[in-house]
Amino acid sequence: MAKQITPRDEDYSRWYIDIVKKAGLADNSAVRGCMVIKPYGYAIWEKMRDQLDLMFKETGHVNAYFPLFIPKSFLSREAEHVEGFAKECAVVTHHRLMNDPHGSGVVVDPDAKLEEELIVRPTSETIIWHTYKDWIQSYRDLPLLINQWANVVRWEMRTRPFLRTTEFLWQEGHTAHTTSQEAEEEAERMHEVYARFCEDFIAMPVIKGAKTDNEKFAGAIETYTIEALMQDGKALQAGTSHFLGQNFAKAFDVKFLNKENKEEHVWATSWGVTTRLIGALVMTHSDDEGLVLPPKLAPIQVVIVPIPKPGDEIDEQAERIRKGLSAKGITVKYDRDDTKRPGFKFAEYEMKGVPVRLAIGKRDLANGVIEVARRDTKEKTSIPLDQILEHVPQLLEEIQENLLQRTRAYRDDHITEVDSWEEFQSVLSDKGGFLSAHWDGTVATEKKIKELTKATIRCIPLDVKQESGKCIYTGEPSTRRVLFAKAY
Repeated sequence: MAKQITPRDEDYSRWYIDIVKKAGLADNSAVRGCMVIKPYGYAIWEKMRDQLDLMFKETGHVNAYFPLFIPKSFLSREAEHVEGFAKECAVVTHHRLMNDPHGSGVVVDPDAKLEEELIVRPTSETIIWHTYKDWIQSYRDLPLLINQWANVVRWEMRTRPFLRTTEFLWQEGHTAHTTSQEAEEEAERMHEVYARFCEDFIAMPVIKGAKTDNEKFAGAIETYTIEALMQDGKALQAGTSHFLGQNFAKAFDVKFLNKENKEEHVWATSWGVTTRLIGALVMTHSDDEGLVLPPKLAPIQVVIVPIPKPGDEIDEQAERIRKGLSAKGITVKYDRDDTKRPGFKFAEYEMKGVPVRLAIGKRDLANGVIEVARRDTKEKTSIPLDQILEHVPQLLEEIQENLLQRTRAYRDDHITEVDSWEEFQSVLSDKGGFLSAHWDGTVATEKKIKELTKATIRCIPLDVKQESGKCIYTGEPSTRRVLFAKAY
């Protein structure tokens, strides 16, 4: 099966597409730019969704659901917001079809034109803040901490499964607060939740930072981002959290009576991650043999393969192991399919990234051992049968930690300080990764560097220290370094 995958060093983009297809994560759809998420891919998303949902609820948030369609006039109320999304919007203009009077099939009924066009949501700030106006009257109604799991549509010309599609799945949090400080703390809290999730569950280290004014979310005062580094040296924005100030509250006239019985506008945040995280997972860990999954997000954490085929004695031991590991909360599959040879099964589960494979045959049983193979390092060991229920949980933890440490070492090795334009261009071309460089703080310079190199300012790291220097492009004074990179 590995022969069906294009090697990373030959064509990284093709390698990624091959893994998405061969591992059964997603497929093309009849709608250009959209994808079908297959059961195995959706199972990974469910794992991500369920864990994030738990983390949201632990921080006091509740789920709701808002309409897919947004009146066009709503997007006009916040000027910066509509400008940011206008070119990506899908628009509904009619509400009915009719039989074509001149032939077969159907056509749009010209008499069914909507009085006001509807936008298929690219994001939900406008429809949600219109709703919040009726929900918020007093400081007693605040804070309002709501999240929704939904799909959105942003029209894309160049698409890639999970990383950039016209329709994708995500969650979007939208909160309202009595003070600026409380809202800023909320945006920072959710920024931290995202970073913790990526490191603890995806085993993907991220850099926490703030976006420049040119790169921040349309309508936000501040945008916080988590930036990850893929194996080809390109960055990927893995999640964002926005402090919206009072912009949307003023646009939709959302006010509350404070404790002094005075009326004021609420303060807001929004934050979200998407199915792009599946693409990030694929590109962070996988190899030329297929998908590599961190155990915490693997739909199947352990697979048991009988050698050469199932039998009563093998079945008995396999079932004992399956039940014992399942009782510890581990997802185990015993593959009894006797129409496939063991070698085929090994290749199939390697392609799907199953973290641990147990192979058990009559000779193993006679020797009181079982073969244990780990996907991350491809190491194989023989473990006594009476130790397997203790060994496997420890091994899964070890694999999870190894993946994190491996990707962190790669990321850290690909953060390079550069102090001249020549050095910037050289490192970007030859090594890639994050370039830590001084910038004069102007949008003009930021855009010019992007035009010349395709590198963008990924973030201003939150832990960046004040440091005098000169902009790598203009030579103008700078007080801190920012991180540049080519990105998805």
